[in-house]
Amino acid sequence: MAEIDFETFMSVDIRVGTVERAEPFPEARKPAIKLWVNYGDEIGVKKSSAQITAHYAPETLVGKQVMGVVNFPPRQIGPFMSEALVLGFMDEGGAVVISRPDLPVPNGARLC
Repeated sequence: MAEIDFETFMSVDIRVGTVERAEPFPEARKPAIKLWVNYGDEIGVKKSSAQITAHYAPETLVGKQVMGVVNFPPRQIGPFMSEALVLGFMDEGGAVVISRPDLPVPNGARLC
């Protein structure tokens, strides 16, 4: 993996937000869930398509805080425009586990 400098790291805008809405995304090529995440007053609500169906159902995500990259350009995924990338780690089986703070923090708080 190539080394990066601190300025490059800081150019990736990673924020915490609260899932306000989550729906199945049956039109996606790979199993996914559509999320609407509130990243606070400065950024607002952004949509994201997340391939997290192995560990999560839409109804379990509403009200949960998640971490996401909010400064990628929007990406069309089937009929859905994804505006942020929800972050996670792959477990031993290759399924995504969502990255989130272990204590509540204000929506829009930036990773530092």
